[in-house]
Amino acid sequence: MKKDKRLINGIEFEVYSLNTLVIGTGAAGYNAADTLYDLGQKDVAILTEGIRMGTSRNTGSDKQTYYKLTLSGNTPDSVHEMAETLFKGGGTHGDIALVEAALSAKGFYKLASIGVPFPHNRYGEYIGYKTDHDPRERATSAGPLTSRFMTEKLEIQINNKGIRIFDGFIAVAIITKDGAAIGLLAVDAARQESPDMGFTLFNCTNIIFATGGPAGMYLTSVYPPSQTGGSGMAFEAGAEGINLTESQYGIASTKFRWNLSGTYQQVIPRYISTDREGNDEREFLDEYFEDKGRMLDAIFLKGYQWPFDPRKIENFGSSIIDILVYNEMQIKGRRVFMDFMSNPACAVRDGKFDFGMLGSESYNYLKNSNALFGSPIERLAHMNQPAIDLYMNNGIDLSKEYLEIAVCAQHNNGGLRGNIWWESNVRHLFPVGEVNGTFGVYRPGGSALNSTQVGSFRAAQYIAANCKDEPLAQDDFIKAASGTVGKVFERAGRIASNHGKSNIIEKRLAMQARMTKAGAHIRSLQEAENALAESIADLDSFEEKTVAGNRREIAEALRNRDILLTQIVYLRAICEYIRKGGKSRGSYLVSDENGMLPLEKLSEDFRFSLDSGNLLKKACVVSLDATGGGLKFNIDWEDIRPIPTGDNWFENVWNSYRRGEIVK
Repeated sequence: MKKDKRLINGIEFEVYSLNTLVIGTGAAGYNAADTLYDLGQKDVAILTEGIRMGTSRNTGSDKQTYYKLTLSGNTPDSVHEMAETLFKGGGTHGDIALVEAALSAKGFYKLASIGVPFPHNRYGEYIGYKTDHDPRERATSAGPLTSRFMTEKLEIQINNKGIRIFDGFIAVAIITKDGAAIGLLAVDAARQESPDMGFTLFNCTNIIFATGGPAGMYLTSVYPPSQTGGSGMAFEAGAEGINLTESQYGIASTKFRWNLSGTYQQVIPRYISTDREGNDEREFLDEYFEDKGRMLDAIFLKGYQWPFDPRKIENFGSSIIDILVYNEMQIKGRRVFMDFMSNPACAVRDGKFDFGMLGSESYNYLKNSNALFGSPIERLAHMNQPAIDLYMNNGIDLSKEYLEIAVCAQHNNGGLRGNIWWESNVRHLFPVGEVNGTFGVYRPGGSALNSTQVGSFRAAQYIAANCKDEPLAQDDFIKAASGTVGKVFERAGRIASNHGKSNIIEKRLAMQARMTKAGAHIRSLQEAENALAESIADLDSFEEKTVAGNRREIAEALRNRDILLTQIVYLRAICEYIRKGGKSRGSYLVSDENGMLPLEKLSEDFRFSLDSGNLLKKACVVSLDATGGGLKFNIDWEDIRPIPTGDNWFENVWNSYRRGEIVK
């Protein structure tokens, strides 16, 4: 890596030149850099907003899952069987599914070998369990902080290799030439008061884009506050998005962001709502369930069936809980809490929980767990004390206070489109991890963690074999980058010249609230179209109406623009899906005036119809063309590619491998 300084429009900028720049210090980014180094490409560096930030480091769930090929027991399994499981969720390309299945064991064993504490028995079998959308027992876990363990252990590998990390840098623009990524413009947060406002250039042959999911789009979100994503700059550079409609939502706490799955629901806590000031407390679920036993079962089943799923609404299914939580918050304007201190009032007989009200599944689970006693917090302490400790360590005592909740965005199954080497349509730009649209409509729980390792390995493998060239000569790079740099620098200058009180956070919250209302798990064409029009208007007036209190806030202002661009492309995809005739599927409900109303007491806006499945064999590809001054969208519905069934005769594959014909 070489460092230089160059003039652009009279301003001197720092320029770093290297083969590969990795953006992000999560499980995907770290593994990409580590693998590249091991494969011989040592001219690599990592850029991050903050080493301790991001989803991999700061999120988890009751039992955070890693999904891989079965590695224990006598249950038959194969690479193609696992690929079929990934593929049949709909909207997923078969060749991508096959790669994720084929390399799942490799990625898993690497993590185990560097110290991630996945459990195995005395014979060395890594024991599994069944997760959602999983016909086998492929799932495993190192506990609620699995992704953090992965990230921490991979960081040790990076530090041991001496790979440089540019910490405190915010990526703001991808620089392209002739349809290929050639560099990155970032802001060094520590130098925003300097004449160059901290803007720094990276001249690189390849960019591995590990920025995580588009968390900054939503107000109600279980993504950590430190995670915002960076998809907007990729869309602006011409990268295509795929399956952008397919995100996952579920009930989570909001003060400390955490999925409320597993035993948090299986102990059957009390659901209450209050007015905005915390008064007028009600057990609001009671209003909708005549059969209180079914209500208790629905709460219990949220542990197994955590993601909102429109197929689990009818007949008082578990996802009716998500709808009623949303109704209390978004329609009635109230606050919603889970109470672990007291049993639901409807279940109390003679001062105790009447477990006879439960259905067989709920009852037998609690019986087998020796938990047919006490209050929810007592059952939780018996079954899963670490679940209580987790909140205690984050300043929340579940034995003394209510836990405020919402239906939150949790994971994006779609994202940037990549090929089987995770390279996007913008050559030399490799989106890996959640930012890559690997998955379609449904996916097995835990497959996202596997994808971080498989995708980052594939990108590194391809780069090491095929993208070894030095970056552009400095003069050629500066000539190619000057247009982008000048445009962004001028934008920052105009924002800096707007005087007044900073409105960056205010603007962001308003954008996020709009997306949560129109583009989360409850959708309608009218709401999405209105939100899209408002978002485009906000983009058109962005520089005029954004006020930064000082130059240290410029990077945050540019982050708002990235979030806004991301929302625009996602909302356009949502509108396209509904106009195409798409109905409720995955983890969202599409309003349909001719559909069924889940409960009579709900608004007509909740009428819905389940999708017929006609679009499961298609994937919606969306790209943005912002070169002409306005916004133009390119939409394509591509056919899903089947799972490959090529020549696997050993001698033939061996010969191709020896001739270097595989990685291309």
